[in-house]
Amino acid sequence: MTGTLVLAGTPIGDIADAPPRLVRELETADVIAAEDTRRLRRLTQALGVTPGGRVLSYFEGNESARTPELVEELAGGARVLLVTDAGMPSVSDPGYRLVAAAVERDIRVTAVPGPSAVLTALALSGLPVDRFCFEGFLPRKAGERLSRLREVEGERRTLVYFEAPHRLDDTLAAMAEVFGAERRAAVCRELTKTYEEVRRGPLAELASWAAEGVRGEITVVVEGAPESGPEELDAAELVRRVRVREEAGERRKEAIAAVAVAAGLPKRVVFDAVVAAKRADQ
Repeated sequence: MTGTLVLAGTPIGDIADAPPRLVRELETADVIAAEDTRRLRRLTQALGVTPGGRVLSYFEGNESARTPELVEELAGGARVLLVTDAGMPSVSDPGYRLVAAAVERDIRVTAVPGPSAVLTALALSGLPVDRFCFEGFLPRKAGERLSRLREVEGERRTLVYFEAPHRLDDTLAAMAEVFGAERRAAVCRELTKTYEEVRRGPLAELASWAAEGVRGEITVVVEGAPESGPEELDAAELVRRVRVREEAGERRKEAIAAVAVAAGLPKRVVFDAVVAAKRADQ
């Protein structure tokens, strides 16, 4: 019989949030794959647990190389426990490759549910939570970051991002530029920890606040795009938006499609406006 892969959620701050099942899995797993073995040691000491199995590292740098080794352990009947530094494995953390490889081999995959920065930030944000979209980390380069944000400019679901504290002010400023200065958002810092803070307000206001310097682990929640209709944008405005995207490096076809989605219009309407403007220019 094949073994079982267990994805275990770990505390994102307060150690008391560790689920009881996590203790049992740490004690009984044949193999524990940890994103950081030092962090795992601190976790087990805080929980008063002695790992029962072999501990090995499994992080971004060795994920590809170590996945086959863990799959063979699973195929041989081992119970493999995967833990990351905080939160749920696979959610912007190592784990996806191992899960996909296990599923391909028809190996059972289960989970120990635990704390999640995504869901915690959503719940605390004060923004709509009935529909949301998790976007992970944005690119570090300014141009790539703007392009990624423009992809979801018209997204009506609430958006959730992770961000490093030293990039937060640039990210919020870029969001204000793409989504609008008055779009509501919440910056959730150090969730469940001693200095937990949730700062709510318009994107431009939050960008100014972050420019003074922010520390800690950050989750950003942004309100979805407002409802819009064809009557709100005339042909000239549609053409202007397409040109802005083209100047940022997008191909015309993609720019037209993105503007159409954001405006709630058929692509043909935007395309016709662009063609008509081109003829007028000639």
